[in-house]
This record gives sequence, C-alpha cells and structure tokens, in this order.
Amino acid sequence: MPSASPRATPGLPDLLAQDLKVVFCGLNPGLAAATVGHHFEGRSNRFWRVLHLSGFTPTLLSPREDARLLEFGYGLTTAVARATAGAQDLSRQEFVAARSGLEAKIGRVQPRFIAFLGKAAYAAMTGQSRIGWGLQPETFGEALAWVLPNPSGLNRGFSLDALVAAYRDLRQAVDAAPLANPRTPRMESTPS
Repeated sequence: MPSASPRATPGLPDLLAQDLKVVFCGLNPGLAAATVGHHFEGRSNRFWRVLHLSGFTPTLLSPREDARLLEFGYGLTTAVARATAGAQDLSRQEFVAARSGLEAKIGRVQPRFIAFLGKAAYAAMTGQSRIGWGLQPETFGEALAWVLPNPSGLNRGFSLDALVAAYRDLRQAVDAAPLANPRTPRMESTPS
C-alpha cells in the first residue's frame, strides 16, 4: 500500500502516491481538519458521502479513514496549506503564490487527473476569470485538470444529488481514460 507523503501543514498530511488515478485538491485545510489531522473533517462536509455515492469508494469512508483513499487509487492535497476557519479567509494572491508548489507536487506524483474542488483555486492559479465545470482545456502539473463543485456544507448552490452527478462524471471519465499516463509519449516501433 502506498504511504502518505510529508505533511502539507502540521496535522494535515497530503495523501499522495505515484501514478494515482485522481488527486482531489481542496482549497485549504479547515481548522477542524488541521487539528485532528484528517481531510474533510466536519459534520457538514459532504465529501466522503459524495465520493461513495458517485462510485469512487465501495464503502462510505469517514475522515479518520482518509488514508484508505490511496487503496482505491485516489489522493488528497490542498491548493493552499494554511488552515483557516473558511475559504473566504484566503486571498487570491495566496492561490497564485501556491501554484508553482502545487504544480511541482502534481508533476512528481503524476496522477492522471487533478480535481480542483471549487473554482476559486483553479481560476486564481491559471489567471482565468471564467471557469467551467468538468474537464479543463489545459493540463495542470501535466495531469488532466477537472473542476468539481466544492462539497462543503456551506456550498448551498449544489444539492447532494447535483454533487453526486458532477463527481460521477469525473469517475466515468477516469474509468474511460487509458491506464497509461496521457502525457507520457508512447514509443511505437515501425517496421524497417
């Protein structure tokens, strides 16, 4: 089983391994998550339920089981390492400043997809003002970039059913994607 990489912040480790199917990228750790050391901690956060209902995990995991996500080929990180009470406490500049580190991290572990949970980090990091949901036209850290709605309970713009549908679209794209990393050129021999 892959092991967790070094901690992104005290108490909240990145959960990464080489060649994952998807790395889910939250905006930043919440204070509760950073305190207990587990991603998407909080009774109102719908991340674990949405992952299960959309088919990423065969069972409903709890935040304390976050490292088990690696068993299924998925990882977790955050765009900004600083823990806050809410994403509204982050500035656009913090996302911009975090871009090179996140791209380097993703480039090192080489997942097929990076899924940004919410538009804020991806928009700031790429300098785009209009971001659509789903697959993005450019890669990020050489991974295919996908933008999903944020599963926070504070995100009232998406019902549970709408979140599940959006995450299921990514899961279906992952299932349909070739096993080989899309950015790795394949060497084909030709008859001489």
